[in-house]
Amino acid sequence: MPRKAIVLLSGGLDSSTVLAVAKSEGYECCCLSFRYGQKHLFEIESAKNLAKIYDAAVHKIIDIDLTVFGGSSLTSALEVPKHTDLNHLKSGQIPPTYVHGRNTIFLSYAFAYAEALNIPNLFIGCNAIDYSNYPDCRPEYISAYERMINLAKARIQREIKIYAPLLHLSKSEIIILGRSLGVDYSLTTSCYNPYESGRPCGQCDACLLRIEGFTKAGLSDPLHYI
Repeated sequence: MPRKAIVLLSGGLDSSTVLAVAKSEGYECCCLSFRYGQKHLFEIESAKNLAKIYDAAVHKIIDIDLTVFGGSSLTSALEVPKHTDLNHLKSGQIPPTYVHGRNTIFLSYAFAYAEALNIPNLFIGCNAIDYSNYPDCRPEYISAYERMINLAKARIQREIKIYAPLLHLSKSEIIILGRSLGVDYSLTTSCYNPYESGRPCGQCDACLLRIEGFTKAGLSDPLHYI
């Protein structure tokens, strides 16, 4: 009987790689995606395609509304910043694309689903290297959250583990890992503010990190940028 895992799947480069990692390690994957009011809703279609390709046991798309809080350019009328390079990230400041509490909320849903299915394994695509200064992508955060849900669990008898296999990898290393596992990155989307067609802008932080990652990996990005 295969081991099972809850996999947070956004449809982006990182989460698709994590899904491939989980499958390569023999897990039967139950995927969770979220419509939370994000401008880049096109990512949901990518998540649907990836879940099918990787034969997810189930793929749940959960609707929550984070626009009620505002404060992020991904969930409000604030414009998604565009840049020509990534030098601004070196300041250490949290960018306006940070969605307050997003990973905490997503992991809470993953934990609740894990409890319902009695599955002690959670996978998330957090990355502490090329992570745009988001505080909920740090190793300390993952460790603290894992401790917390093991205190909160009621049904699962085994220790719950949060696996973040990309945590200490650069974007180029993530891409190389994904390619080694056969990930088709043409099916993924990374852009924070894509055009209606889904075509990426090429100037938001997510696009710039992705472009730099493919360049450093010595590979061609299959997406076409405006």
